[in-house]
Amino acid sequence: MKKLCALLAVVALVAFAAPAFAANPFMDVPMNHWAYDAVGQLAARGIISGYPDGTFKGNQPITRYEMASVTARALAVIDMEKASKQDVEMLKRLVVEFKDELDALGVKVDKIDSRVAVLEENIGGWKFWGELRFDAKFEGEKNLYNDEYTLEGDKEFNLNRFRIWMSKQIDENTKFVARLGTSDSTTKYAPTRWERYYVETKLPYDIKMTAGLWLFDWEGDSGLYIDEDAMFGDYGMKGFWFQKSFGLGDVQAMIGHNDSYSNGADGIFNTADDVNSDYMFYGLRANFNFNEQFRFALNGLMRAYDDLNNRDESVYWADFTFNFNPNIAFKGAYFMEDLDTAYRAGEDSPKAYKAIFDVKQDAFKFTSIWLEYAKFDEGFNVWNANNNGDMYAYDAYGASVLINRNWDETSVLFASLKQQWNDKWATYERYLTADFDTTGVDDATNWTFGVLYYYTPAITFDLAYDKVDWGDSTAAGMRTGDDNIVRLRTHVKF
Repeated sequence: MKKLCALLAVVALVAFAAPAFAANPFMDVPMNHWAYDAVGQLAARGIISGYPDGTFKGNQPITRYEMASVTARALAVIDMEKASKQDVEMLKRLVVEFKDELDALGVKVDKIDSRVAVLEENIGGWKFWGELRFDAKFEGEKNLYNDEYTLEGDKEFNLNRFRIWMSKQIDENTKFVARLGTSDSTTKYAPTRWERYYVETKLPYDIKMTAGLWLFDWEGDSGLYIDEDAMFGDYGMKGFWFQKSFGLGDVQAMIGHNDSYSNGADGIFNTADDVNSDYMFYGLRANFNFNEQFRFALNGLMRAYDDLNNRDESVYWADFTFNFNPNIAFKGAYFMEDLDTAYRAGEDSPKAYKAIFDVKQDAFKFTSIWLEYAKFDEGFNVWNANNNGDMYAYDAYGASVLINRNWDETSVLFASLKQQWNDKWATYERYLTADFDTTGVDDATNWTFGVLYYYTPAITFDLAYDKVDWGDSTAAGMRTGDDNIVRLRTHVKF
């Protein structure tokens, strides 16, 4: 192997990390040689050292040990912020080719592999990751309620979620994050779009600012729900978000604007036809971590709509967590709403509360337990909703369990268990019963059984059976009877 030719690959890896015109220290490399600058750069970075007599001997064959040594030194100095994918691939090939020699030199190849893995993850300073969820669904009834499980027909193979994340640390204090995603579980051909794009940066007085389209989820921060059961969070918001941490906790404030992107009757986006869904969004939160056992938070959100009716709505809540030990916690939240009666007739200041026992599997060794009781006043409105006002909460498998509450007083008992048997297998069960105050409407129940198989750490298969039963009530406009679905989900993380 010719020394100069063999070193060209290494030059390509590290040239960006070295001075452009480094002085060549070797007496036998003339200044007019085509490799003069490249050899000088490698020497300047300490990747090559030449012979004791000060020569490079570029025309001599390079030994495998010499090449292994050069590879190890190149790996130590490579600039991960500037390396391209091709650079990293080249370095991987060199490490594989000279693995035995690197071992003989005492170089820990496994550490080099780890270093290469880091380089691959941080190509050019960017990080990329993502996930895909693909569902095969088989429904018990076809178009029972146009359609309860959001299927077109009684069987459907479709994309549930496709997301590609990317991030780049711009400087010591600033980071950019974006997510490109799509989902066609509820619309046949949903477009791919930017679901997140924001920068996080540190302002004076250690205030963290997030600007762009970001995820808002204070209920999730307090651990008040599982699956997709949030009532006032877990969705994107555009605007500015400020956070200031202090010894006992943190305070947060946000201001944003929701823009409707649905077509109006005239087929044009954001006209008078759909501006009723546009609103300014304000939020304020103070979270206190008094000690390892107890935390407490105060939260307030307000929507001020852009339409001419000046309608607005606000929700305020206090929530807490008391940890009996690391595996058993008691949580609670009390919500108060202030609704514009011109917007929503009836009760304009409804209230709700929930109490939760959250038990990790390590407590009982065989299962985790989530036991929740919730009570909603008449007219209580959740913001994370679908199905014309049905709660998005308790809707993880598509059945609108609370569709019959009709804005009346409602109580909910919800239990969820999961058993992680080993690294490969897990099972889970969910049960919910909702007691509606609507005259002539039966209670609703929802059962779910599921099995998870972790084929690899990145690929999971999830087989679930979900059944919803609204009872035998025949009240006009209400759900009756039952429906079920079998869902096989393939979930890949990459």
